[in-house]
Amino acid sequence: MTDYREYYEGKTVLITGGAGAIGSNLTRTIAELKAQTVIVLDDMSAAYEWSIPSLPNVLFVKGSVTDEVALKRVFALKPDVVYHLAAFFANQNSVDYPQRDLITNGLGTLLVHQYCQMCGVERLVYASSGCSIYGSAAPLPLKEEFMSMHLTTPYQITKMLGELYGNFFYHHYGLPVVKTRFFNSYGPGEVPGQYRNVIPNFIYWALSGLPLPYTGSGEETRDFTYVMDIVDALLRAGYYKQAIGQEMNIASGRETNILRMAESINELTGNRAGIIHGEHRVWDTKKRLLASIDRAKELLGYEPKMEFGDGLQTTIQWFRDNWDSIRRDAEFPPGMSAAVRGVVVKR
Repeated sequence: MTDYREYYEGKTVLITGGAGAIGSNLTRTIAELKAQTVIVLDDMSAAYEWSIPSLPNVLFVKGSVTDEVALKRVFALKPDVVYHLAAFFANQNSVDYPQRDLITNGLGTLLVHQYCQMCGVERLVYASSGCSIYGSAAPLPLKEEFMSMHLTTPYQITKMLGELYGNFFYHHYGLPVVKTRFFNSYGPGEVPGQYRNVIPNFIYWALSGLPLPYTGSGEETRDFTYVMDIVDALLRAGYYKQAIGQEMNIASGRETNILRMAESINELTGNRAGIIHGEHRVWDTKKRLLASIDRAKELLGYEPKMEFGDGLQTTIQWFRDNWDSIRRDAEFPPGMSAAVRGVVVKR
């Protein structure tokens, strides 16, 4: 019986958004599993070329999922498996630029589905967002059966739209789609910035000797998921047939207090600047997040491995090892969210 990791040997795999934090780790892993070619399609709007693995079987194509010239180029290589990770990320970014969010996450996702259907790919794995599509009223732990129409950002709306397109292409054309819902990813590979996740930003500020801006009451939690656990789930989702047509949470299945996480980062980095209270973000209506991962366990055999404290230490070490590149490329421009004003690192 073929192991799910052995399946990728000799395959051609397309990863849209393959230069991003999750995408670059997935690219490296599949390339090292002896894929024939791993094609990275990325417009580099939220990624950097130094993060793309420099391996002989990795092909980088600079382009957008909304550009049909770029799509024709990468699909002409006849990928067996497609991972659609490209997105206009994330909530605050979509609030600031809702039209760009719709074009990338709506039209871009539709085009990827169309090209996958026309080219007869063996599998399309779509990266959805469990942090987004459940809304604020869902009972914990979050389960795939719950649906909400009360979404509070364009990003949440378009991530749900992508799942609905997946449903259509699966039922109408028989396209082998798997929908994976990520929760609060963190780990090596994510450069901090205005629209990035909380952990890389906190590590960046802590290593710069700055206070960490906290916007909650102290009770908020998230389901932080280590990037290589997500990569393992994606490898499984690209292989196991029972996952086709299904949606599933990819998370740690553990609830972590954000305030204590900030305190841990300060302790691990030796940052004595402490924590400051910032302005609440209107769209952030979720006080707690905790995902059920029962379906992913059943369908994929998914078992997250990384303990949160160990994951933080590994991520901090990656920051230290790549500090010059991270300092150069971290993006905190004027006019950014009020919650992080006053803690910008001056270069």
